[in-house]
Amino acid sequence: MIPAVVYAIPAFVLLVAVEALSYRFLPDDDERGYELRDTVTSMSMGAGSQVIAVPWKVATIVVYAAVYTVAPWHLSPASGWTWLLLFLGDDLAYYAYHRAHHRVRVLWASHVVHHSSLRFNLSTALRQTWTPMTGLPFWLPLALLGVPPWMILIEQAVSLVYQFFLHTERVDKLWRPVEWFFNTPSHHRVHHGSNNVYLDRNYGGILIVWDRLLGTFEPEGVRVVYGLTKNIGTHNPLRVAFHEYAAAWRDVRRARRWRDRAGYLFGPPGWAPGVKG
Repeated sequence: MIPAVVYAIPAFVLLVAVEALSYRFLPDDDERGYELRDTVTSMSMGAGSQVIAVPWKVATIVVYAAVYTVAPWHLSPASGWTWLLLFLGDDLAYYAYHRAHHRVRVLWASHVVHHSSLRFNLSTALRQTWTPMTGLPFWLPLALLGVPPWMILIEQAVSLVYQFFLHTERVDKLWRPVEWFFNTPSHHRVHHGSNNVYLDRNYGGILIVWDRLLGTFEPEGVRVVYGLTKNIGTHNPLRVAFHEYAAAWRDVRRARRWRDRAGYLFGPPGWAPGVKG
């Protein structure tokens, strides 16, 4: 089974090239744009993630199908209400997944890959994890509600394609009603910021209303500084993919108490004994 998003990859690559050319002919004042090594790393991470995604999607749909078979009812794909429920359910599942992957270190070790670039452009959207297994539990409730597994995979692909276009500085703030309801490049720039005011904000996928309702929304104000609070200083894809797992393992090995070992794995990033993460 080939993940649906794979079919969009040629368009993604073409749009990355178009955006990169736009910086060449219409540079911005800060010259942030593209940097070759950074772009190659992002592309490499994206390629690796898709190699892993093919067998993982097979395993995922098997699990979804197993849960779907024990669901108390099965929703009809022919009903528009089923698709509306799926859209809202998928987006809420993504919010929960995204928030958890910023607040639990062992999950952050997977997601940190996406935040490791000091740049913010369409190639950054392709900088994806090589350990997607941590996302599985967050969408299982949709299968238990009776949503057919193939519909869940389609909606996940729709969300990922939408989010690709959020990774750009070439689009300013949009019409206010759009900014209020939907995730936009402005909102997602905030999410990628390492500024203190922007940390752990704007987790939404397609909609931004979950952040507004649950207290994690922050509008774009001061200039965003991209990257991590402690940047890794490497373009090596293997180190980008696994550096946080290695760091967590070092902390666990040094810890003397089981309570501290659990804190290093399941506490928020930056957690240490006596330190609030």
